[in-house]
Amino acid sequence: MSVNLRADAEWDAGDLGCGELVLDLRKRLKAMPGGVLRVIANDLGAPQDLPAWCRLTRNELLGHDPGTHSFWIRSRTDWG
Repeated sequence: MSVNLRADAEWDAGDLGCGELVLDLRKRLKAMPGGVLRVIANDLGAPQDLPAWCRLTRNELLGHDPGTHSFWIRSRTDWG
């Protein structure tokens, strides 16, 4: 995946584990419908957890750069 993606906002989640990470991520994405968030997640499970969470929640994973632990996620627009 490309690592030259534009983000509307950036969040360094540090070492947050999956549970806390996705709860906070949901709040952040819900506040920016259609926007792109670059998430920096150092948790070892993030490369598996974040793509799966995106599929389950209908948010779009645009890219992942393993070297910087970055994930670019487009927030869905229909948060109701």
